[in-house]
Amino acid sequence: TANHEIASHGWSHRSLWLCGPRRTDAEIGRAHHLLSEAAGRPLRHFRPPWGMVNAAMFGALRRHGERCVLWSIQPEGLRATMATQQADDVLRRAHPGAIVDLHDAEGVGGAPERLLAALPLMIDGLRSAGYDLVTVTELLDET
Repeated sequence: TANHEIASHGWSHRSLWLCGPRRTDAEIGRAHHLLSEAAGRPLRHFRPPWGMVNAAMFGALRRHGERCVLWSIQPEGLRATMATQQADDVLRRAHPGAIVDLHDAEGVGGAPERLLAALPLMIDGLRSAGYDLVTVTELLDET
């Protein structure tokens, strides 16, 4: 799995803001165990759905050996009508250490295809601007 890694987004994509401590631990723990088994190694990172956290999340992440990682750029497929819009948004907002969060816009017509078309534009543009694309583990120097 060179140059990419698997992380968790929780079991059911439920907002942790709506979960109590037991449900929070179950959301994180169930996904951690099943995804770690499928990946053949323990997961290290968790991105909470919608960026919504609660106090219980941090203890649950510690128990499961994960770290919360958010994002700094999110070019939403819901608003973009062209791949070039998504790519331009990323390139305009890029900065050292940025984490780009990409979604297929959860069923919005044409969004997955736009994202797939935008990816090469983003990658080529970022590399042309002198950025190195790295995993979250590499970015956070957790190797």
